[in-house]
Amino acid sequence: MRVAIVLNTSWNIYNFRMNFVKTLLQKGYEVHTIAPHDPYTQFLEQAGCMHHDVTMDSRGVNPIKDTALFFELFGIYRKLKPDVILHFTIKPNVYGTLAASILRIPTINNVCGLGTVFLKKNIVSFIAMSLYKIAFLFPKKVFFQNSDDLNLFLDKKLIPEESADLIPGSGIDLARFQPMQYKRNEAFTFLLISRLITDKGILEYVQAIENLKQKGLNARFQLLGAKDPEHQRGIELSIIDNWISSGIVEYLGTTDDVRSFIQNADCIVLPSYREGTPRTLLEAASSCKPIIATDVPGCHHVVEDNYNGLLCKTKSADDLAEKMEKMSNLDDATLKTFGENGRKKIELQFDEKLVIDKYMRELETLPRAV
Repeated sequence: MRVAIVLNTSWNIYNFRMNFVKTLLQKGYEVHTIAPHDPYTQFLEQAGCMHHDVTMDSRGVNPIKDTALFFELFGIYRKLKPDVILHFTIKPNVYGTLAASILRIPTINNVCGLGTVFLKKNIVSFIAMSLYKIAFLFPKKVFFQNSDDLNLFLDKKLIPEESADLIPGSGIDLARFQPMQYKRNEAFTFLLISRLITDKGILEYVQAIENLKQKGLNARFQLLGAKDPEHQRGIELSIIDNWISSGIVEYLGTTDDVRSFIQNADCIVLPSYREGTPRTLLEAASSCKPIIATDVPGCHHVVEDNYNGLLCKTKSADDLAEKMEKMSNLDDATLKTFGENGRKKIELQFDEKLVIDKYMRELETLPRAV
C-alpha cells in the first residue's frame, strides 16, 4: 500500500512521527513524505521514504499562496496516486483534503491543535471554520489530540460525528524519554521550551520572572526555542535581545535533543493559550519532571493540578508567578512525587504505541487503489 504523509515541515515528520514512519516501512508500506525541504529531509530519505518537496507557508493566511498550495498538492497527488493520504497540521488538513477529494483518494487527518483562532470571533476565525467545515466532509477519519477540540468541532457541526476520533496527541517514545533521577538544583531552575511566539505565553513568563526577581526569589529562568519574528504572533528580536542582555532570562538557543536541558531543570513551564497535546509537556512528564501549565485545552490533559504539577490561569503573569513561587517552595518529597505521577500518567495515557496502533488499525480497513 502506498501511503503519503503530508506536513508543514520535514522537521516535524522526523521529530514527531518517525517511529510511526518506521512502523509503516517495516510492515511493507511504501511511504511518501510531502513537505517543504529542510535539513531533515535527508533523514527521511535515508530511512526509506520517497520525498516530494512542496512550497508551504505555515505562517498565517495568504489567499494567493494557499491557492497555489492547493494546486501544487493536487498535482503531486494526481501523479503519485497514493492509496491513502495522512494529513497533519492546518493547511494540509484543509487544502490537501480538498485536493484529495477531487481525486477520490481516501484521507486520514490529524488536528494537531487549533491555536487561538477559534478563541476569537472575527473574519479570520469565520474563514477558518468555513474551510474546515467544507474540507472535513471528505476524510475517512479525523483524529483529534484532545477532547476539547473534538467537542468544539462537533458542537459547531464542523465534522460528521462518525468521522471523528480521539488519540493521545502524537504520543511519546517512553524508551527515549526515560525517568530521570530526582536531583534538586541549588538555585531552583525553571525551563520553558517553545518557539518564541506570544501564543505560547512567553510574555507572561517574562513578566512573571520580573515579578519573582523583584521579590528576591533565588531561582534561574531559562528559555529554549527558536526565535520567530516573522510569525504573525512572533516576538521582535530587539525585545528578546533586551531580555537576554538584561539578565531576565537565560536564552539557551535551539537544540535537536531537549533531554539534557530537561534533566538540568527542576520544573518545566508552558503558559500557552491553547494546545493540541503539547509535546514538551509529554517529554517533561515522561522524564519525571514537575510541570506548570495553563488550565487550557491540551495542557490540562497532560497536567493534573497538584498531581503531577500546577495549573495556572491563562494570560495571567501574576498567577503564573504565584504558581512558580509555590513550586519552588515545595519540599523534595512532593516534587519527586509530582515527577513520578507524571511518568505514570504518560505510560498509561500517552504512550506513542497507542497512537501508532490506532493509525495501523485504520489503515488496515482501507482497500488498495485499483
